[in-house]
Amino acid sequence: MTAATTPQLVVHRDKELMAQAAAARLITRIVDAQAARGTASVVLTGGRNGNALLAAIAASPARDAVDWAHLDLWWGDERFVPAEATERNAVQARAELLGSVPVDPARVHEMPASDGVDGSDVEAAAARYAQELAKAAGPGDHAGVPAFDVLLLGVGPDTHVASLFPEHPGVRETELTVIGVRGAPKPPPTRISLTLPAIRAAREVWLLAAGEDKADAVALALSGPGALQAPASAARGFSRTLWLLDRAAAAKIPSGLYPPA
Repeated sequence: MTAATTPQLVVHRDKELMAQAAAARLITRIVDAQAARGTASVVLTGGRNGNALLAAIAASPARDAVDWAHLDLWWGDERFVPAEATERNAVQARAELLGSVPVDPARVHEMPASDGVDGSDVEAAAARYAQELAKAAGPGDHAGVPAFDVLLLGVGPDTHVASLFPEHPGVRETELTVIGVRGAPKPPPTRISLTLPAIRAAREVWLLAAGEDKADAVALALSGPGALQAPASAARGFSRTLWLLDRAAAAKIPSGLYPPA
């Protein structure tokens, strides 16, 4: 299984419309997966765009079409801080959406926290999450992780995705599916992240970017640099890779570089 899909672009007028459209698209994708297999799996992202998408789902009447009890939720990365710290992606996701829908707690797979059973050992915590992913993977799944239906990623102004930063050791990882990240260039410095092999095991990877401050990163990532220079450029799904943008974030992409979705 390879992740050679060509990125497709969807450009919306503004960040609010982008969040609403992305929410509708994700609801439809989950419902379709559940109709086909009875279950679905999604990898969530944090940040302003990831949280805006979750808030838009919470506000959508169509959310009731999702069978929330048969949805597995994972995370692409997490800040390695105490479990109830407000900066954790999982805590923010509960506030924006998960606290208001009937998810099965056993199928909400939060990444370990710094006050968990592994204490401050971020590598052990990362290995624990990798074991949880491997347990959920099927015999035909790639890289020891489930074939996620959709894996969401925010794109940072430096082109980072998850907690994989340009020129950082984690970008070079080819064997592990989950790593502990130390010395991250944005706070907090200690994190847990999926690796590129795990990201590429997803059926669909959706990259979210909105705002003028993301325009340079989007243009660079879509210009074809290597993963070390622009990690977002290497985030591809094996069935589809979708960039969901607003006009401000898309402003510096050369015309005709990639096809629209």
